[in-house]
Amino acid sequence: QVQLVESGGGSVQAGGSLKLSCAASGSTHKRHCMAWFRQNPGKARERVATIYTGGGGIAYANSVKGRFTVSLDNAKNTLYLQMDGLKPEDTAVYFCAAVEILSWGDLCPPSSSTYTYWGQGTQVTVPS
Repeated sequence: QVQLVESGGGSVQAGGSLKLSCAASGSTHKRHCMAWFRQNPGKARERVATIYTGGGGIAYANSVKGRFTVSLDNAKNTLYLQMDGLKPEDTAVYFCAAVEILSWGDLCPPSSSTYTYWGQGTQVTVPS
C-alpha cells in the first residue's frame, strides 16, 4: 500500500510557475512508476509526466514538454512537478499516482487505468 498526498497547487498568471509536490508513504521501498495526471470536469484524465523510482522512465505529454519537469527525491519519498511557462490550458486538477513495478521495461505505463494508488488532487488555475 502506498499513500500519496499532493500539495503546491494554486492560481498563477499565464507565464508564471508553480511546483507541485507529492509525498508518498507506506511501501515506498518497492519500485514504482510515479506519474502526474490532470483532469478537467467532463474530460478524461490526461497523463502529464512519469518517472521510475529505480531511475529513468521520464516521459512527458507533448503539451507540456519543454515547460514542465518531473523529479523524484527518493530520500524524502517525494515526487515533484516543476511547471514553468504556465498557460490557461494547463488549468486542471493535478493528481499524483503510483503503480508497483515488478519487472522494469524502460517505460512507465501511460494509461491512468494502470495506476493503483492516487492522491486526492490539487487545483492549478491559470486565468486567461
